[in-house]
Amino acid sequence: MKRLTIATTIVLIVALLISVIAALQLYRNSTVPKIFVGIDVAYANGTPTDFKQIVDKVKNITNLIVIGSLDVSLNQTALNETCDYISNAGMHFIVLFTKLQNYTYDPFEWMTDAKMKYGDKFLGVYRYDEPGGNQIDLGREALVTNATSYDNAAQQYVDYLGVIINFYRGYAPVFTSDYALHWFDCKCNYSAIFTEFTSNNTREIAVAQNRGAATSFEADWGAITVWKYDAPPYIESGEELYNDMIIAYRSGAKYIIVFNYPKLNTYGLLEDEHFDALTRFWDYVRNNPHDFGSQKAKVAYILPENYAFGLRRPDDKIWGLFEPDDLSEKVWSDVNKLIDQYGFCFDIIYDEPGVATVARSRYEQLFFWNQTIP
Repeated sequence: MKRLTIATTIVLIVALLISVIAALQLYRNSTVPKIFVGIDVAYANGTPTDFKQIVDKVKNITNLIVIGSLDVSLNQTALNETCDYISNAGMHFIVLFTKLQNYTYDPFEWMTDAKMKYGDKFLGVYRYDEPGGNQIDLGREALVTNATSYDNAAQQYVDYLGVIINFYRGYAPVFTSDYALHWFDCKCNYSAIFTEFTSNNTREIAVAQNRGAATSFEADWGAITVWKYDAPPYIESGEELYNDMIIAYRSGAKYIIVFNYPKLNTYGLLEDEHFDALTRFWDYVRNNPHDFGSQKAKVAYILPENYAFGLRRPDDKIWGLFEPDDLSEKVWSDVNKLIDQYGFCFDIIYDEPGVATVARSRYEQLFFWNQTIP
């Protein structure tokens, strides 16, 4: 009888432990933030097979694929095959689209069908790569090539890009990546912008510009790691990639993406060290849900309305059309002082009508361009 009592007690204890573990796991899963971690597969001459190889490799450590190869998105058969495979693997996807004259099928009809067929697995479309970067560097797709003033440049930029983005927004959410002018991209009604962690640029400024814009316009935002080098291996190390993803996560990025181009091996640029970094990060997210957004913006730096300064160096261009002015060096100095004081805990916004009023309720303190930063 004594042995039976002991055995019964042990069974009850084990059952209780199992219940506690299950409850803790349920709680952990319920508190994991809804973020999207993934790969932008942007190979030239990409094929469905390329995407299937990546999906098979990362489906247990990511949940998003950006179909960034036009060879796939321009071919409806290839696109459907690729989307079917990604969706069947339980992953989400975003599709890169380009100018309408390049298509032999109707992309808008395809988007309508995709929403019904794939449900929430189809997150939306990627349209107009790096619009702000093209503008600030006067790239071949710069939207504004001549302007009489900062205000005039802003009006042209938002008018031109806004027409494109709002047309697509009638069918699906629209995304892009950028390294400059995030505020003005947001004004064009993007669903989310992925700020670029590129080369040795200042991550704090990349976050501050994009998060500040997204917060002000009540949009989502993300971060994408792109080339560190202009020659092979192009991509940063696995440890650097992991650290960048942690920065994005703690700063509150909803989308955390790795740009994968060109194809140097079976998996593009990605080597074992990068997959290890993705695995570590995936585990980190699930084990540290409360770290998401822990680096909140305490203060905001407010630039003059339509002052589209590149913020990469003190002599950067304004709108890509105007040389740095009397304010540029001070702005550069101010932003770097805020980095020293607040790290990733500050945002950059613009002094448009009503913005400062709302910002006072969001931030502990506002610093204006015409004030002295202590």
